[in-house]
Amino acid sequence: MRLLLDTHVWLWWNTEPERLAAIARRQIGDSRNEVFLSAASVWEMAIKRRLGKLPLPESVGSYVARRLAADAVRDLPISADHAAAVETLELLHRDPFDRLLIIQARHEGLRLLTVDDQVLAYGSPTVDVRI
Repeated sequence: MRLLLDTHVWLWWNTEPERLAAIARRQIGDSRNEVFLSAASVWEMAIKRRLGKLPLPESVGSYVARRLAADAVRDLPISADHAAAVETLELLHRDPFDRLLIIQARHEGLRLLTVDDQVLAYGSPTVDVRI
């Protein structure tokens, strides 16, 4: 299985995994699955940390690099095709980071794990990982 973690899902995986459904924790932790974190999520975390809305023990760059290596999570770059395809996405949600994640999941054949109702409104390939 190929999984893309929404920003909050990745953060919870690293800080409060009990906030995720047991099946999600198993899927993320299963070494047979390919798990990705988008550059869009890193960008979002950097903005939120700079604004004082995301406390992390170190810089976003250091934290993400360390956690990706420790958890065997792969980074997913943003391509020009991903960025351009955002214009084709229905306007159910206006958050630019979430919209890019939905497009990336669709284009790369990934299941997007989230708890965000607005993201879930897009249907497949989003997956609700709430308890």
